Amino acid sequence: MTGRRKVAIVLMNLGGPDKPEAVQPFLFNLFNDPAIIRIPNPFRFLLAKLISKRRAPIAREIYAELGGGSPLVPLTEAQGRALEEVLADQAAAGKIEAKTFLAMRYWHPFADEAAAQVKAWGADEIVLLPLYPHYSTTTTESSFKDWMRAAGEAGLKAPVHVVCCYPTEPGFISSYAGLIRPALEEAGGPEKARVLFSAHGLPKKVIEDGDPYQAQVEQSCAAIVKELAIPGLDWQTCYQSRVGPLEWIGPATDKEIERAGAEGKALVVVPIAFVSEHSETLVELDIEYGKLARESGVPAYVRVAAVGTERGFIDGLARLVLESLNNTGVLCPEDAPGHVCTAERAIAGIS
Repeated sequence: MTGRRKVAIVLMNLGGPDKPEAVQPFLFNLFNDPAIIRIPNPFRFLLAKLISKRRAPIAREIYAELGGGSPLVPLTEAQGRALEEVLADQAAAGKIEAKTFLAMRYWHPFADEAAAQVKAWGADEIVLLPLYPHYSTTTTESSFKDWMRAAGEAGLKAPVHVVCCYPTEPGFISSYAGLIRPALEEAGGPEKARVLFSAHGLPKKVIEDGDPYQAQVEQSCAAIVKELAIPGLDWQTCYQSRVGPLEWIGPATDKEIERAGAEGKALVVVPIAFVSEHSETLVELDIEYGKLARESGVPAYVRVAAVGTERGFIDGLARLVLESLNNTGVLCPEDAPGHVCTAERAIAGIS
């Protein structure tokens, strides 16, 4: 007997299709989520079928730019390995044994697969660690609810610790600051460049209903600017990936790129809400918005990488894991403005 606690860390993200034929079912799973399309069944099911069928050809073209599928799963696996290595060095002098498991929301590996693996491994405790730094009902809460269902069906009884969100976690903030500094120099220096923090958008109605996502995104941007400590830095928070007829939060990233071109401003673009590369960064930001920047006359367009396996970010995740193990229930930052934590409700009944 080693006396070590076996801690399963469940890394949560949206997932992505791994091959062209997975694109349409991935889209169906996305749009059939009641957190995304908020109408009752059977109407949501029918609408999800219609939207996924119509959008699949365009989406397949997008993923063709990435070799036919999303790189999100292998990149998340790399983050998991890096986190295990840090925890092996830091985790209470060897008193815990940590292992990471992936639970993707809309394509494999699903929460059901992760729950079965966690049970087979014999975890003593479970930490739910969303790879969404900013809490949203459309991402974090949806993943928590999905885990609740999967864990119940798998018969998991181990105590559960939950990391709600981490918009100002020092490692997350310092990692992005460290990536932005050389990008600013590549773009001609702070006096010539504007930093665009680009996050995935949401319909305004979602925010008006109390979702804290936008407030937390803007909190992260302000914290990074403070960490950079560059006097007079020109920066702007904006939102990408707008779809459908609803009014979305803004300003829109594409409009900010056009504005920069009109003003002769170079751009440093930071994917603030994405911790891994995927279609929104590698295709939308790099290819589509890169083209828009050239057509708009932007003097320089430099895209900052997602934090990925940056050591500061991984160290920050390790701190969150260790802190959550000393916390009952949900670990939630008390200073996040506008954040009313609904994670307790989302995970009720899984431990």
